[in-house]
Amino acid sequence: MGTPDFAVPCLEKLIENHHNVLAVFSQPDKPVGRKQILTPPPVKECAVKNSIPVYQPSSLKNSDALDIINGYKPDIILVVAYGKILPSSILKAAKYGCVNVHASLLPKYRGAAPIQWSILNGDEETGVTVMQMDEGLDTGDMLLVKKTAIDINETSEELFDRLSVIGADALIECLDNLEKGKIIPVNQSDEGTSYAQKITKALSPIDWNKSAIEIHNQVRGLQTWPCASTVIHGKTVKIHKTVLSDKTGNIAGEIIDNNKVMTVCCGDGKCVDILELQPDGKKRMDIKSFLAGNKLEISAVLGE
Repeated sequence: MGTPDFAVPCLEKLIENHHNVLAVFSQPDKPVGRKQILTPPPVKECAVKNSIPVYQPSSLKNSDALDIINGYKPDIILVVAYGKILPSSILKAAKYGCVNVHASLLPKYRGAAPIQWSILNGDEETGVTVMQMDEGLDTGDMLLVKKTAIDINETSEELFDRLSVIGADALIECLDNLEKGKIIPVNQSDEGTSYAQKITKALSPIDWNKSAIEIHNQVRGLQTWPCASTVIHGKTVKIHKTVLSDKTGNIAGEIIDNNKVMTVCCGDGKCVDILELQPDGKKRMDIKSFLAGNKLEISAVLGE
């Protein structure tokens, strides 16, 4: 049971390792892009390519989905970024229940957006937890944990890609160990729990009064949607890429260098270099291209 790109490596690994994938459940096709073309989710595309039956119920609240699952008599149900809450009847429908691949080191970052919040909060480490699902929100027993360091310039998009592969390998290892009886479930601690709320556009505007590292983390964490943003000459601009600068300044939001780079002072006196941005209605571009067509004076203040 999975929907987005993140879940595809798990399905591919299951097939490569000769696990018998009886069926795939995925979210319904959705309109995508300006032309609103009805598009199947990536997991469905992978399943169809491998001739695996696909089901896309709009709801799991009636008995239809449970009847389908019971018809297959599965040993285990694997859930990776499916996007729907499973009723208790489905959680109990397989011999080994439902096992979930969650992109955080539980109990930290339960909820919808663990990858983005790990970067927004400046964490140096994250990972994947394979857990036995229960009726709580990411509260089940932990079966396997894989850790990985987060680079200071790594974006949430890049971390998504890495964790999807780590998660797939962890899932296969977990299944192999379950079959061998080597898994010892570990209860989640009540300490260190946090909830990773959904990412919204309200998080986008940059407050230049914040520290340079907080702003850099905001840019990394909101990549590629909804993206951090600021106002330049009265127009909103998405900020796609920054690095921490060794320069210092005095006024939050002030441009202190516009020679091939755009160095902006933050609230702690430290600075960030803006490397890539996207003016409203235009394509993403490097800062050199932007500066070639936009005159930005030293001492101009962003966000106003």
